[in-house]
Formats: sequence, structure tokens, C-alpha cells
Amino acid sequence: MSIDLDAAYGLDDGVALRPEPFGALAYHFGNRRLTFLRSPDIVAVVQRLSSVDTVADALRAESIEERRWPSFTRALDSLEASDMIRRRVA
Repeated sequence: MSIDLDAAYGLDDGVALRPEPFGALAYHFGNRRLTFLRSPDIVAVVQRLSSVDTVADALRAESIEERRWPSFTRALDSLEASDMIRRRVA
């Protein structure tokens, strides 16, 4: 599974984010999974996803340098695999 940078994603409706000094905790009320988002940057990108057209737009909006995008796509892949984020249908 790989995040499509040109697709729209968003936080799953069953997920709550709780800000923490290290980033945030994401809890999925449906599958009861708890995930640590260990960077304020990834938290900002995840929160931005639902308000932009693509993942790439979210990364740009949060001023994430393109050289860092591979680490963000890996993190987003993991979040999608655990149902924390989901692809939005246009």
C-alpha cells in the first residue's frame, strides 16, 4: 500500500487526535487502535489533509521540504494501514 500524493485523504471520522508535546495521540474509536504521531509536522499534515485537494498540497501547505516527503509518505502509509486516515472520494 502506498499513499497517492495526488489523491485526497482525510482523518477517519472515528479518529480523535489529542495534542501532546511530542506531537499527538491518535485514537480510533472503531478498531480501538492507539497511534503515536511523533512529530508536530506529521500532526499538522494529517490535520491539513481534509482541507486540501491532495496529499502533496497538504505537504506544501505545511512547508515540508520535498526531500522530507518520503518519510512523510511512509508515516501516512502506516496511518492508512491502521485506518487512521482514509482516501476521500471526490
